[in-house]
Amino acid sequence: MKLLRTTVLLLLFLFTSNSFSQIIRTTLDPGQAPPVPSNWTKKNKLGFDISEIAFVNWSAGGTSSISGLFKGEFTRTYNKDNHKLFNELIVKYGMNKQDGTELRKTDDAIQFNSTYGYRKDTLSNWFYSAKFNFNTQFTNGYKYPNRDEAISKPFAPAYIFLGAGAENSNKKKNRTFYFSPITLKTTLVLDQDLANQGAFGVKKAVYMDDPLDPDNQILVEDGQKVKAEFGILFTGYMKNEIYKNIFYENRLTLYTDYLNQFGNVDVDYDTRLDLVVNAYVKANIGVHIIYDDDIKTKKDVVDPATGSKSQVDDGPKTQLRQVLGVGLVYAF
Repeated sequence: MKLLRTTVLLLLFLFTSNSFSQIIRTTLDPGQAPPVPSNWTKKNKLGFDISEIAFVNWSAGGTSSISGLFKGEFTRTYNKDNHKLFNELIVKYGMNKQDGTELRKTDDAIQFNSTYGYRKDTLSNWFYSAKFNFNTQFTNGYKYPNRDEAISKPFAPAYIFLGAGAENSNKKKNRTFYFSPITLKTTLVLDQDLANQGAFGVKKAVYMDDPLDPDNQILVEDGQKVKAEFGILFTGYMKNEIYKNIFYENRLTLYTDYLNQFGNVDVDYDTRLDLVVNAYVKANIGVHIIYDDDIKTKKDVVDPATGSKSQVDDGPKTQLRQVLGVGLVYAF
């Protein structure tokens, strides 16, 4: 019942918070000059998805749960003559609570993208471009139910892409493709414990056997916290209205390193279907697929002799996350 009351109060707060509106002046005072048109375009979008199920004396059984996902998208675009600067910040954080279990994280992302482009004339869709991308997370990540050992942390990992290439941007069709044959990829693992494990592809620590205790090892060299690669980057973005108030959005990133297994492609593909109910209510269905040979999955193993649990690498695998949500969106 406590979970149900919390959910009802949260929904009332969310809906009433959107019932207020601002009074916007659309006329000028006598003698007042109109404002100078700005070369900047600003878009802000905040959203909150929630799903809940509660059981009280339900004969068929079941577990009460509540999930929430906060997300924000902020863009700043500068267009003047043949110059274009695009900045984008995307943040996501989701939590889930079930009866009998602790609060668990369901989504966690900080992503910043910045692209500067120059074209020869205003009719062309091709730009000479430089691109910067940064990705990390807010809090520690765990392989539940194990909460004793984090498998990821803020800035562990963090990914930075910096390169130059060519971009094709078509505003009418709302699509952008970027290709860079010279891109520096930097992987940061700023937690020493994870770096010592060689997490996310960094060079792991070096150990030697302890001559006094054969069951113990001595740390000889710390794991490296930074890994630099140089390769080819391709990114694509497309958003179309496939039916009235139904939008299909795609984001694709492909990267391969020149020196380390050239042709072994890192894939990051995020696709989403948005169903717009009205100005504030939206439903979305999304699938996020990641494959990176440097990201090793973890599995729990039990020592048959002592019964102690530990986590070991289980090799790289395709990562898949599916999302179905209904919630509020406020754009300004």
